[in-house]
Amino acid sequence: MTTALARIKPSRAAIASLAAIAVAVALGVGAAFGTARGTPAPDVAYTLLDGTQHSSADWRGKVVLVNFWATTCASCVHEMPQIAALHEQFKARGFETIAVSMRYDAPASVVHFATTRRLPFGVAIDNTGAIAQGFGDVEATPTTFLVDKRGRIVDRFVGTPDFAALGERIE
Repeated sequence: MTTALARIKPSRAAIASLAAIAVAVALGVGAAFGTARGTPAPDVAYTLLDGTQHSSADWRGKVVLVNFWATTCASCVHEMPQIAALHEQFKARGFETIAVSMRYDAPASVVHFATTRRLPFGVAIDNTGAIAQGFGDVEATPTTFLVDKRGRIVDRFVGTPDFAALGERIE
């Protein structure tokens, strides 16, 4: 004897919705186990597109926005003008922005994007994945971290942040 529940066949839309929920939960769990708020920013070294070498030690005394992105990520491309606007708004007060392209992003695409859009902040190519790994194995883009003047992570955003709230937080 079969029950009514045993005869229910979920639709493709229902399966897709459940899969989306599972991914969201997995990302949330990953965020919980990644680099957490209040922890020191990791020690990472990076080279900007202009060839200058830097490390997270250079961030002391500055508020820094670290944005992990990719040229193939539509949300990342869409939010980049807002990141540039935040950078311009606060740069005179010691605010710094570093856009870190993911290791799978073609370097030529990153250079072309940064050049044609005249990004007003530093862009680094994480070709080994070491920077993303240092920040808790960042895989989802965009992922953005706000680091305070003491070098501590005060916010982590997976997906596009609320830029009005982020501006208030930087303030």
